[in-house]
Amino acid sequence: MSNAFYQETRLPGGPLVLSHSMPEAQSVALGIFVDIGSRDEVEGQAGMTHALEHMLFKGTQCMDVDQLAEKLDELGGNANAFTSRERTCFHLHVLHEHWQEALAVLTDMVRIPALPEDEWEREREVIYAEMAMVDDTPEEWIMDQHVEALFPEHALGRPVLGTHESLAGITAASLRDYLKKHYSDGNLLIAAAGRIRHDELVAALADYSWPVTGGAKERSQPGAPVQGLQALERDGEQAQMVLSFPGITVTSDERPLAWLANQVLGGGMSSRLFREVREKRGLAYGVGSHLSMLTDTGVWSVTCGSEPERAAECAVVLQQVLDDFADTLKEDEVERAKRQLEVQFRMGLDSVEGQMLYLGGRLDEESLYSPQQWLEQIRAVDVEMVRQWARARLAEGALWSIAAPKEVLASVCEKIGGNRH
Repeated sequence: MSNAFYQETRLPGGPLVLSHSMPEAQSVALGIFVDIGSRDEVEGQAGMTHALEHMLFKGTQCMDVDQLAEKLDELGGNANAFTSRERTCFHLHVLHEHWQEALAVLTDMVRIPALPEDEWEREREVIYAEMAMVDDTPEEWIMDQHVEALFPEHALGRPVLGTHESLAGITAASLRDYLKKHYSDGNLLIAAAGRIRHDELVAALADYSWPVTGGAKERSQPGAPVQGLQALERDGEQAQMVLSFPGITVTSDERPLAWLANQVLGGGMSSRLFREVREKRGLAYGVGSHLSMLTDTGVWSVTCGSEPERAAECAVVLQQVLDDFADTLKEDEVERAKRQLEVQFRMGLDSVEGQMLYLGGRLDEESLYSPQQWLEQIRAVDVEMVRQWARARLAEGALWSIAAPKEVLASVCEKIGGNRH
C-alpha cells in the first residue's frame, strides 16, 4: 500500500513496515513500535512493560550489554525508547549511510534480547531511582494520582512505572515470558523516515524471522472518567492542580475540533489560560491544557501550579475561564489557532524523527492522513463548530485533583466544591 505521504508493506509472517521518504535529509530515523502498554498488564505485572523497555538495552544474543552500548554510541545518533499506557517504542536516529547497520541492531534488540538476570537485578534499582525522581517532581506526582483517580480499579489508572512491590516480584524469566507473548508479528510496526527507500527497507527486513502472535490482544474497556474532587495533602513551595473532562479517542473524527479548542484554551502564549492566569494575574508560572487520547477513552486536561497562598484564587480563575470558554469563543481566536497548528504540522515535516513517530500512529487506524490532509480538515472548521464541541465536553463535568499543604488545602477545595475521594 502507498499514498503520497508514506508507503506500507506487510511482511509475510512479520510486522507492518512503513516509510516516509525525505530524499534531501542527511539522516534516517528508525522505530519499532510494539502495540503493548501498561494498560495491558494484569494484576501483579504492573511496571513490566516499562521494565522490559529498559532491559532491551542490556544486550542481545549477539552482543553483551557493553558491546551494545558501544555499538549504539559508535553509530553516533540518538538511541532511545518510551513506554506509554498503550504503546512501547524503540528508536534510533542515524546518518543515512548507517541506517542498515542501525536497523540490524534495533531489530536484534527487539527480537533476540539477552535479558540477563544480573542485569535485571541492577536495572530494577535504576527504575526505583526513576520512581523517586517522579515522586520528587510535583507535576508528575500529581498526574499519577490524578489518573489513578480518573480510572480507579483499572489498569489505565496504574503508574506506567509500576510500584516497588510489583517490580520486586518481576524476574528475568517473567520478562522473557512477557516478551514472548507480546513482542510478536501482529503487535509490531517498523517505521522509517528520512533518506531511505521503501523497497530497500523491506528488502533489508526480508530475511528476519519474527515470533508469531499467540492470540488476539483483549483490552478491558474502562468506565467513564470519574468526576469530583481529589484532595491531596502535600508539602511544597507550590500547590498543584489538575482537572480533566471527558475527551475523545485517538481515532475520533472530532480531532480537528479538539485540537483547535485545546489550542485556544491552553495551547500557547495567546491562549485563554496563559493570558488570564499568568499574564493578567501572575498566579502561576506554568499553566496549560492538554489532550490525552487512547483507543477507547480520552480526557481533556488543565494543569497549573500556584503558590499555596494564592491557590484558592487560582482555582477560581481556572473555573471562570472554563465556565466562560465556549460561549465567548471568538472567530479570531480560532483563526489564530489554525495558523498555530499549521506551523506545528508544517515544521514537523522537517523532522525525520517526528515523521517516524507519526507513522507509529498506524497501529491505531487502518490508514493515516498526511499532515497536509489534516490541515485541510482544520481549515474547514468554523468557530461555531468549536464552540459546540467545547460546550458539550465542558458540560460533562470534571475531576479536580489538588495537592497543597494542609493549611491551605481546605480553602482551595472549598472554592471548587464537589465531593472528595
